[in-house]
Order: sequence, then C-alpha cells, then structure tokens
Amino acid sequence: MNWDRVEGQWKQRRGKAVRHWGKMMNDELAAIAGKYEELVGRLQERYGIATEEARGQVARYKETVEQLKESNGKLMDLQKDMVAREKTGRNRKDKLRAKKKAR
Repeated sequence: MNWDRVEGQWKQRRGKAVRHWGKMMNDELAAIAGKYEELVGRLQERYGIATEEARGQVARYKETVEQLKESNGKLMDLQKDMVAREKTGRNRKDKLRAKKKAR
C-alpha cells in the first residue's frame, strides 16, 4: 500500500493514528488529512524527535495498518467460509430428515 492510499483513506485510519500517537489530538490528525510530510512534521514538533525518527514511526504505523487490514481480511474470509459450511451442513441434515420422514 502506498502513502497515497493511506491519505485517501485517512478518515477511516485516523482513529488508529489517535491510538498510535497519544499526544496527537483527533482534530490535529483531521487537519493533517493524511499528508505524509505534515504528519512527519507534527510528530517532530509534538514529540521533539528528529525527522528520521518521525519517518520511522510513520513507516511502522503504516505497516501496522497494513497488517491489521490483512488480518481483518483473513478473518472475514474465515467467517464467510464458516457460514457457508454451516449452510451446507444444515442442508445435508434437512435432506436426511426429509428422507427419513418419507420412509
């Protein structure tokens, strides 16, 4: 995922950023609107860290968001698979019951 996609989905990701950087306020993150350099600058300012450290934090944040998104996708796939299996299992049981009643 490139940073342009993070910027485009900033409203959805802002909550994770608030939890990630406790000193950053939600309205500050809203004003940043996902702009990479703006975020790096605010982190430097708020935490008193060097540019490279701020960029490293942003990179780690991005990796975390990507991992969470991937994990969520896998969970959704598992849930869909479980629902499909339940339906298949119910259909089989219903068919067996119908056969028994028909006898």
